Amino acid sequence: MRANVLLILLTALSASAQIVDFSFASREQEARFRDLAEQLRCLVCQNQSLADSNAELAQDLRVELYEQVIDGKSDEHILGFMTARYGEFILYKPRLSVNTVLLWCIPFILLLAGIFSLVRFSRLRSEAELAKPSEQQLSRIRELLDGEIQEK
Repeated sequence: MRANVLLILLTALSASAQIVDFSFASREQEARFRDLAEQLRCLVCQNQSLADSNAELAQDLRVELYEQVIDGKSDEHILGFMTARYGEFILYKPRLSVNTVLLWCIPFILLLAGIFSLVRFSRLRSEAELAKPSEQQLSRIRELLDGEIQEK
C-alpha cells in the first residue's frame, strides 16, 4: 500500500517537474503556459495533456509553447499555430467547425435516441400490460379451449 502511494506521488512530481524546468519573467506567463499546456493534447499519449505527458514529443511541444509564450504571442495565436501544424486533434476541446460538427453533435443525438427509446419502450410495456387478459377472460379462454379439445 505504501509503495503504491509512493509511486503515485513520484509520478505526479515527475509530471509537474517537466514544467518547472522553464523560467518565466512573470507569474502571468507561467500561468498562461500552464493553462495552454493543459488545453493541448499529447500526440503520442493521446489521453494526456502536454503538461502531464513524459513523451519526447510532448517535451518538444512544451519547448515550442514556452518560446511562443515568452515571445508574447496571444493564446489564440498559439492555439491556432498548434492546430494548423498538428490538426484539431491536438486540442482537448476541439472548436466547432465543419470538420468537427459531427463530433459535437453525436452526444446530443445519442442522448435524444436514448430518451426516444426509453419513452417508446415504456409505452410498449404499458400497452402490453393493458392488453393482458383479466382472470375472467383467461378462465373463459380455458373453457373454450377445453371444449375444443373434447370435441376433437
